[in-house]
Amino acid sequence: MSGATVLADEAGYRPLLFSIAYGMTGSVGDAEDIVQDAFLGLTRAHQAGTTIAAPKAYLTTAVTRLGINYLGSARVRRETYVGEWLPEPVVVTTERPGPAEHAELADSLSMAFLVLLEALSPVERAVFMLREVFGYGYPEVAGATGKSEANCRQIFARARKRIAAGGQAVDDPAPAPPAPARKAEGDELARRFFEAAEGGDLDALLGMLAPDVVFHGDGGGKARALREPLTGARRVVQLLVGGLRRVGKLGAGPRAAWINGRPGAVIYDAEGRVTSVVELDIADGVVRGIHSVSNPDKLGHLGPLSDLALLPEQ
Repeated sequence: MSGATVLADEAGYRPLLFSIAYGMTGSVGDAEDIVQDAFLGLTRAHQAGTTIAAPKAYLTTAVTRLGINYLGSARVRRETYVGEWLPEPVVVTTERPGPAEHAELADSLSMAFLVLLEALSPVERAVFMLREVFGYGYPEVAGATGKSEANCRQIFARARKRIAAGGQAVDDPAPAPPAPARKAEGDELARRFFEAAEGGDLDALLGMLAPDVVFHGDGGGKARALREPLTGARRVVQLLVGGLRRVGKLGAGPRAAWINGRPGAVIYDAEGRVTSVVELDIADGVVRGIHSVSNPDKLGHLGPLSDLALLPEQ
């Protein structure tokens, strides 16, 4: 096998590696950096004449351990984070399909699931992600994390209990890519949802929301956002209608997108700059959760940023 073929095969692992790194970090930029560092290490090994019999396992191990190290420092930062912490959104639109690795990941990890993973220790998160989300066997999980198989089994059981305690069913945390029918249904509900929100149609919105719907916002102390979750359909409707009415007067509005494998929208200002991202968690035909990210530090990978969310109330 030629060197070029080997390099091409190794590059083919990028979507998987990005998915693992993003699942560990919740950050698009940091995940890309971790994957790049892993490939840099592999390149150096090749240059040194080291034979890498299993490059996929080598790269998975590198990404996993870099992710564990990252979480050690990230945990300290998140303890002082202003308001709710949400992951950086992975956005896929018709106009902006994004890198292939982003599109592949988009159907794997919802924002709600990534938030629940924050309850796990770095090693627990790595074991749970590799085993439950990506389907690795315990021998591979042990190799990637540097733990014994027996220890990994114990860690996984403990992590699974913590996730279940947080209210997340773990039978299928990583759904298959949306079938055309499911995607069409999600697109249609999102279209009606945002049309009703922009038009101030309270009754239509209430009909699309679960009574106990929860709205989560992340402004990071840098953009307008709720500091705590808001629960209840009527309260959420008032928030949505008021918010979209305010930005609508300034020329901003939503454009349909899929956010972390869920229907939603990117809010753009009158000049086409990104203001925020909204993800809808839909179950049984109604919206049960809404995640909105307006922290500019988490939106830079989507394009030019608006300062609209930073404007004082008019």
